[in-house]
Amino acid sequence: MSTEARRAPFPSFPPRPPEPPSSSGPAEAPVETTTRLRPVVDAPAEEPPAAESSAGNPPVAPGSPVEPGAAEAQVAAAPAVQPPARPPVPPRPAAPPPTRRRPVGAVDLTPRPGAGRPTVYAPPRPDTAETPSETTTRLRPVAARHPARTAAVAACAVLGLGLIGGAVAGSVLSGSTAAADSRTGFTESRGLWHSTPVDTLFPRTIEGHGAGPGGADRTWTRLAVAPDADCAGGLDPLLLRALQPVGCVRLLRATYTDATSSSVTTVGMLFTEADPAAMTALHQRFVTERLGGRTDLMPRTYPVKSTVAADFGDAQRASWTVSVLTDAPVVVYAVSGFADGRTVTDPEPADEAVQESRTTAAAQAGLGYEAKGIEERVERALRKNATATGKP
Repeated sequence: MSTEARRAPFPSFPPRPPEPPSSSGPAEAPVETTTRLRPVVDAPAEEPPAAESSAGNPPVAPGSPVEPGAAEAQVAAAPAVQPPARPPVPPRPAAPPPTRRRPVGAVDLTPRPGAGRPTVYAPPRPDTAETPSETTTRLRPVAARHPARTAAVAACAVLGLGLIGGAVAGSVLSGSTAAADSRTGFTESRGLWHSTPVDTLFPRTIEGHGAGPGGADRTWTRLAVAPDADCAGGLDPLLLRALQPVGCVRLLRATYTDATSSSVTTVGMLFTEADPAAMTALHQRFVTERLGGRTDLMPRTYPVKSTVAADFGDAQRASWTVSVLTDAPVVVYAVSGFADGRTVTDPEPADEAVQESRTTAAAQAGLGYEAKGIEERVERALRKNATATGKP
């Protein structure tokens, strides 16, 4: 028997009679369902599969005769299959009312709790620098000025102006006082040669801390003081001609020796008749023309008999210095040499003899330090005495 002969015939179903209407409510709309049919696969010849029941029908054994109308009767007697009930659909929430965008610059007049003024929506700030943007700054109310505060400000201003004026006046007065003291000191120092004790102008001992080579200390002892004289007897004619523009009032001199009595130095002070302008001009000439370094303008010595400076003459001059003061009508000088009376053929100015690279006899013996050290200390004492004399 072939496969087609053994396959059970597919039953046909009559249409379903309509259900009577229910008295409880309106009839539900018929639900349309679709049953997925499985494909029929040819069963093997050895073991034919049993026929599946449909809608609760008993299986039909293979080879059994099927009566006409039996299948329809079974289907009609089977209970009706109701479709599953659907869960209730929740109602969709109501959509919020559409929000309208406020135009730029509009004012929100809706009252809000805690709001004291309407909100103004300003346009956004442009990103580009070319487009100007308007901004509004809230101005704070200016409080009324208190009369006491105004008076305090005015008092502070007056006090500040007074302090500034006092400072300016004080500086002017101090400058005038300093100038007056300088002029008084300059004038008073002209008569120091006869109003000041000789031991004040030329101390018996002069201490020179750090005045020697390498910063060594020096001590000089006075041998004698020459009687005051005119300039013609104590200066070379050429040096006297160079000092002629300032005139000559009196010449004072003294001779010192060092602690080892190996060097001698004559220091002198020439009091002039010049005013400050003439002394300043002479000082500038000595600096510009370097007159203080010329050997033909060396000052003369003052030899002292019966001392180590007995043979201290013009040929023994080894180093010298000349200083033209501008705050006093005085020219201070000093000249040094060897105490043994040796002749010096290569004298050297003190400013050059104190240099470490110099190899002259005066530089090696430290005679530049001797002349410069004594001259500087006598000059300091002169300024000190002139200041003290000028004070009331």
